[in-house]
Amino acid sequence: MAAPGEIVHIGGYTAASGGRATGIAAARRDPDTGELTSLGTVAVTASPSFLARHPTRPVLYAVNELPEGQVSAWRVGADGDLSALGSRPTGGAEPCHLAVAPDGGHLLVANYGGGSVAVFPLDVDGVPGERTDLVEHRGHGADPERQERAHAHMVSPGTGGQPLLAVDLGTDSIYRYDLEVTSGRLVPRAPRVRTAPGVGPRHLARHPDGRRCYVTGELDGSVLVYELTVDGALRQQGRVGASDRAGHVQPSELAVGPDGRFLYVANRGVGTVTVFAVGADLPELVDEVETGGEWPRHFALTGEHLYVADERADMVRAFRLDRATGVPLPVGEPLTFASPTCVLP
Repeated sequence: MAAPGEIVHIGGYTAASGGRATGIAAARRDPDTGELTSLGTVAVTASPSFLARHPTRPVLYAVNELPEGQVSAWRVGADGDLSALGSRPTGGAEPCHLAVAPDGGHLLVANYGGGSVAVFPLDVDGVPGERTDLVEHRGHGADPERQERAHAHMVSPGTGGQPLLAVDLGTDSIYRYDLEVTSGRLVPRAPRVRTAPGVGPRHLARHPDGRRCYVTGELDGSVLVYELTVDGALRQQGRVGASDRAGHVQPSELAVGPDGRFLYVANRGVGTVTVFAVGADLPELVDEVETGGEWPRHFALTGEHLYVADERADMVRAFRLDRATGVPLPVGEPLTFASPTCVLP
């Protein structure tokens, strides 16, 4: 029997979204070598493109990225097996991201196609109840093909009085909300934060110090740097390029290492992960590492390792992080998995 920290779950696109996965898979992780051993599909479900865990309960959540979006909940067994707890409609098309509030009381979902954010209460066992709110974003951006309307791409709950941040690719905006715990409703903190036209903000990562955050610009190949003030305001400090490689760069996932020294950015189109050193000023390039594929859609950091899900190369690849430089070094052989879009240690 594996310890909970040694199980990795993998989500992906199924035939319902043009992919080849069959649902949520599990793998056993060796914490010393970082290598993954497949445990096969543990839940057959349509296009579970993003996954999240409850902070205190053995429950895993998945968005079902469909024209009529759903969110599904699963009880996690000791060896990574999943037992269905139920599903709920998200109220919008193509949900692509979800997160659990730090206190474990609510589940937040970003509907990409619907341009909206949904809220679900979670009971004492972590099971989602009826939706308590659905906030729809309005507007469009500069790109007529990708920004013809709102496209909510990520939700990031805050802690210690900080707002929930909802990143919207379609409107070049980051929306700020307070989550009312008793009602399960989102209260806007006006005004929304606008990026430069055509940035296409996708994902956001908060620094462990709580005073900084970083946002990938999917459409202009950038990383935006913000100061997050005590009162919840976002002040842009600058911009850096996500990649130095030639080609059409579409940054996807980003994360700050747990010690706050390094920022990692995955770049689709050129198949790299960029490592930046994080200091008092803008992030400084350390290295840019090839992932072995073209389309690293998502990655996760855990322990001394980084795991990259390459959607088009049909693999999850493990890397060991150099403690001094932060640079990822590949280890072992990639784990074959069809159309992976999320990896969750």
